[in-house]
Amino acid sequence: MTKPNLNHAMIDGPEARAAQENADRFGQMGFNDPAKFFIAQQYDGYSDENQEVWQNLYDRQMEFLAERASNVYLDGARSIRLVRDHIPHLDGEKSINQFLMELTGWQSCAVPGYLPAKAFFACLAERKFPTTIVIRSRETIDYLPEPDIFHDVFGHVPLHADPVFADFLQTFGRAALSASDERDTVRLARLFWFTVEFGLIREDDRLKLYGSGLISSPGESRHALESPDVERRPFDLDRVCDTDFEIDHYQPILYVLDSFEQLRDAMNQYAHRILETTGI
Repeated sequence: MTKPNLNHAMIDGPEARAAQENADRFGQMGFNDPAKFFIAQQYDGYSDENQEVWQNLYDRQMEFLAERASNVYLDGARSIRLVRDHIPHLDGEKSINQFLMELTGWQSCAVPGYLPAKAFFACLAERKFPTTIVIRSRETIDYLPEPDIFHDVFGHVPLHADPVFADFLQTFGRAALSASDERDTVRLARLFWFTVEFGLIREDDRLKLYGSGLISSPGESRHALESPDVERRPFDLDRVCDTDFEIDHYQPILYVLDSFEQLRDAMNQYAHRILETTGI
């Protein structure tokens, strides 16, 4: 018997409403604990169709990524036991969090929906990645305007298993949470976009993918590597932070890292300036 699609119920209950309120009011008196943003995954809410969508997306994208994704991403996917057979369990025995904790101390934490920027940064600062738990339908398998668990777990989480990238992302969270100057807030949003979401890296004398927006999107990943309409620039922190982006079409500008150490070190320098200014 096919299980009914209960995705909506997974994020609509009283637990989810309370979590969303805590996130929306983060920073107000009594609303300063990121742990209150999180909810249970309620794994039984996934239907047979949901599992098939995961499997179809996994098969289609992993075949393409085998030769085109960063070695760090592919190693991370293996390290957290990311498989095609089922939507990942976030918690419990043999969950991705069990392996992440052992590797870098990061955790993938279920949230009911979008978190405001400061709430999101507060999670990153504590090595917790806010993770959407619903998954797109079969009808929207090729494009979904908002994140889902395929984007968040398949796209983002394998890199959290790498100590260098893990350090970078926590430092980013601390800096973004502390930033009080609007100019820094805008610059950090651009940095996140052109690295965490849409970053390229040079490995083995080849361009490879690591940004989650590329990793989880069949169309965008091919466009990023193959299109003559993409300007692929060497990574430079200040140039990245000065580059505007638009979200409603394939990216015409991408930045290429030499290594994740380059990203971590640049972030450390920028974070030091921000934290020094704010006195933290």
